[in-house]
Amino acid sequence: MDLGWCMPTITLGQTRLTLLRDGTFWMDGGGVFGLVPRVLWERVAPPDDLNRVEMALNCLLIEADGQRILVETGMGGKLSEREAGFFNLSREGGLVARLADLGLTPADIDLVVNTHLHSDHAGGNTALVDGAVVPTFPRARYCVQRREWAAASFPDERTRATYLPENLQPLASQLRLLNGDERLTPSVRCLVTRGHTLAHQSVLIESGGQRALFLGDLAPFTVHLERLAWITAFDTEPLETLETKRAIVRWAVEDDLLLIFDHDPRVPWGRLRQRDGKLTVEPATVTSNQ
Repeated sequence: MDLGWCMPTITLGQTRLTLLRDGTFWMDGGGVFGLVPRVLWERVAPPDDLNRVEMALNCLLIEADGQRILVETGMGGKLSEREAGFFNLSREGGLVARLADLGLTPADIDLVVNTHLHSDHAGGNTALVDGAVVPTFPRARYCVQRREWAAASFPDERTRATYLPENLQPLASQLRLLNGDERLTPSVRCLVTRGHTLAHQSVLIESGGQRALFLGDLAPFTVHLERLAWITAFDTEPLETLETKRAIVRWAVEDDLLLIFDHDPRVPWGRLRQRDGKLTVEPATVTSNQ
């Protein structure tokens, strides 16, 4: 089932979680699966003729505590035709159109949270309007880790292709820089989950005795959590990723966390089960907004 446009929803206590998809794109399988041989990863993510695998741009709308909180903004609509073609990017109006399907405009968003500032997570932070790049969400505070903002503002040779100034600089007056784990509302917290980047963060939602965790690129696909050794080639600190995932796995199994995956095109959210020493993500039951 293609969940891209049906906008599945889960109610968690007093909060409402809606999955919004900015589109899909295709990325080199060797990058997505790192040291894992193709003969193994192609069983779970069949590649195209260019060795690319399909990846979703899953974003999350959290309605909690009288706030509308958007986690991730996808690639956005600023890419040139050539750039979009490089990623085989497919967007039917993208994130803003999905919000409109819910009767919302960008001005209805109170907070935007980026797990990190790579262009496939923060490209939709800004939009091109009458030749100028401006914040897509005019009222929102954009929440990101201070150390992530610093890394993105001063990229090196390895990161400058994904930390793009046009996704960052227009946000200066709307930034909320976080210093480690911080609570945004009574029900929503940001937790540093280091590894993919130095200050990568995940988003924890707690309501009615239930918990959900948006993982960001700590585990792009379900298999990245089911198999601890599967780590992307893009992670700046892969051994940190390994230990962070180990801790999250224990927590997810013990507390029955609802886990939300930002790039998995087939299973965007589910719960981790451990049976006979094997970890498996079971898809969550959802309702549709369409």
